[in-house]
Amino acid sequence: MKRLMTLLMLAMFSTGLLAGCNTMAGAGKDVQKAGEKVEDKAQDCKDMHC
Repeated sequence: MKRLMTLLMLAMFSTGLLAGCNTMAGAGKDVQKAGEKVEDKAQDCKDMHC
């Protein structure tokens, strides 16, 4: 029974870790897209087309 509980806890922990990695990857992509928009706007303003 102790071994079963240990395996169950390990499975739950692993699932949580994997879900967290996917969430952080998605957040990273969102931040990257926002940064690209800021760069584009900065370039437009640099060329006096604000």
